Amino acid sequence: MTRVFSGIQPTGDLQLGNYLGAVRHWVEVQETADAIFCVVDLHALTFAQDPALFRAATIRKATELMAAGLDPDRCTIFVQSHVPAHAELAWLMECTAAFGELRRMTQFKEKSEGQDSVSAGVFAYPCLMAADILLYDTDEVPVGEDQRQHLELTRDLALRWNSRYGDTFVIPKPVIAGVAARVMDLQEPTAKMSKSRPNPQGRIDALDPPAEITRKIKRAVTDADGEVRYDRAAKPGVSNLLELLAVARNVSPQSAADHYSQYGPLKTDTAEAVVELLRPFQERFAALSGDPGYVREVLAKGAGKATAIAETVLRRARESIGLVPR
Repeated sequence: MTRVFSGIQPTGDLQLGNYLGAVRHWVEVQETADAIFCVVDLHALTFAQDPALFRAATIRKATELMAAGLDPDRCTIFVQSHVPAHAELAWLMECTAAFGELRRMTQFKEKSEGQDSVSAGVFAYPCLMAADILLYDTDEVPVGEDQRQHLELTRDLALRWNSRYGDTFVIPKPVIAGVAARVMDLQEPTAKMSKSRPNPQGRIDALDPPAEITRKIKRAVTDADGEVRYDRAAKPGVSNLLELLAVARNVSPQSAADHYSQYGPLKTDTAEAVVELLRPFQERFAALSGDPGYVREVLAKGAGKATAIAETVLRRARESIGLVPR
């Protein structure tokens, strides 16, 4: 079977952009692929975290993934730091990458711009991401457009390694989802919906109450001409609403637009569709939150399965680069 790997940081609640752009696709992938999904807690340490809150957030994120439909009988779910091979291979990737390559990474430029100081982890982040992927002989990586550059670096590092030391790593390829792969901010529809954006009214969290979801969508920015049509460039706000409605109803944004001539009914129907889309997730999350022991048990079993694969690949890498066997 095709091996698929992806991960998500534990910081912040799962928001609609993550759910529609990534996690819902993962739920589909687990039915047809050997799927491995990881809560990437080490990545989140590039910025200082409150230890107690961070620990709780990691379990909460795993609970969200399971509530969204990831099934431990169909896929592997684990916490990144529970598999030490990630950190070791990350160092080998740092020794393979060039300083200039890492300095050119768009996310490093964005996160360091205007900062007096950023951690070295922000700079080396793509090397850890490369290790995450390469450790599992990954064939495909579901990614958003914002992560495509990092995956291209992963491919470059794997090819460079294989050229220098012999065939060691599988070369992964990116898989970009379709509609709603990039959900936009409700208040700034030219920007991606994200927990890091300053206005929380532009973001829908997957656990927002129905009334809050409805309020945010009804206050979503549109435009002044009053015409409902799908046009990302000219009408980003309206197009964002149409994409949300389309993915909730499993239709195209263009066909969704055909049923509306005013923004009010479009917002009302979009809000109702999103509330219903998230209802099963919210109900499952409430049930799983009452059984944290089960969630930890799933993560422990997942870490065991992941370790068995990762240690095999790491052993291959250690041998090919010339490290003395343990």
